[in-house]
Amino acid sequence: MLKLCLGILPVLAVSCTASRKTAVATGQSPLSLPALANAHTGVCVMDLRTGAYLYNYQGDKYFIPASNMKLLTCYTAMKYLGDSLDGLEVVETRDALQLLPTGDPTLLHPDFAYQPVYDWLCKATKPLQAGAQRWNGNAWGTGWAWDDFTEDYMAERSALPIYGNLLTVSGRSGEKQVVPASFTSVITGNNQTGYINKLQRTLHENRFTYAATGNSYKPVTIPFITSDSLNMQLLADTLHKPIHWQQPADEATPEPEGNRTVIHSQPVDALLRIMMHRSDNFYAEQALLMAGRKRFNDMRTASVIQAMLEEDYSAMPQRPRWVDGSGLSRYNLITPQDLVWLLAKMSADFNWKRIAGILQTGDAGTLTGYYKAYAGRIYAKTGTLSNNIALSGYLLTRKNKVLAFSVLVNNHQAAASVIRRGVEQFLTDIIEEY
Repeated sequence: MLKLCLGILPVLAVSCTASRKTAVATGQSPLSLPALANAHTGVCVMDLRTGAYLYNYQGDKYFIPASNMKLLTCYTAMKYLGDSLDGLEVVETRDALQLLPTGDPTLLHPDFAYQPVYDWLCKATKPLQAGAQRWNGNAWGTGWAWDDFTEDYMAERSALPIYGNLLTVSGRSGEKQVVPASFTSVITGNNQTGYINKLQRTLHENRFTYAATGNSYKPVTIPFITSDSLNMQLLADTLHKPIHWQQPADEATPEPEGNRTVIHSQPVDALLRIMMHRSDNFYAEQALLMAGRKRFNDMRTASVIQAMLEEDYSAMPQRPRWVDGSGLSRYNLITPQDLVWLLAKMSADFNWKRIAGILQTGDAGTLTGYYKAYAGRIYAKTGTLSNNIALSGYLLTRKNKVLAFSVLVNNHQAAASVIRRGVEQFLTDIIEEY
């Protein structure tokens, strides 16, 4: 259905530069909720066939978008990562196999039972070596809240993620299961008889404590502090074979020469679907790093962001401030018009079946409990930070119109569910009316 939008981008260029002429200018927010009286609200809804705005209330104002920034990351990954993730690059010399990480977050991740990189390494007969890295970034993104370091949604970024860069502990104190098992010696706890239900880590080192007061079995996860050498050692421990680590002398250390092989891991869209449905920050960050590797032969978040803003996203109505792949940072700023423009570009550049297979629809993913009667008529991405809510995506109306929309709410102090229900009513009315 959305293939009818292929000619929309030239129209968009006119609509966005002359938005005052095309906007529905009521002077009031179409979201007339008491809970939003003191909040900052932006609403933009566009007919993708004509490029005309149905609503454009504060559409050119900047907002903190939370996880709606994953839409920018998703487009980048869809365009530049190909069909399958590069799981690992291997350079074969006469005497060894040199491992070059690619940033793939799926290695030994419980989301994926099929592990082709691990299987390949298990079968390798030559000695394994590592050292040359393309990782030039920080483990945390710019503007992340440091005191969330124990939350599983803030796993560290790295060149060679393993087990999602999360430590998982489960079971009872006397028979606990630890993944990766190598961390068993740095975990302490009490002798309580319940199930392990709490896990803490000291800020600057991998030392963990647990409490066992739970009534039922439920694995508990927490980020561990990563490093190139540690993650490679965790891989070696799992493989039960050594990986010789040689620290590069400096960033200019040349990569080894030899026959190169790229081991592919998972379908790109399988990763993106989980990223968008679960709003997985770790997958989003690593997807952007992998795109950086594909474009620049290194993994620098800032580089790929700058390139996307100067090239693929150069025609955005307003230039956003974009600092990470996930939207965890409150430094991110973007307008509703920008997000609607991006959605129009996505529908023009990719087929609808692919888009609908990645985005969540009604009563699915982070939209569970919402838009229950509208599965197949809304495809969207949520965004939530404290005091900030976002929802952007597509509406397929009863009259067969295809709309792109973005609703951004900042600085509210109401219950998030109240605002979400108000947005739901607004959008479902549009589906029914148009």
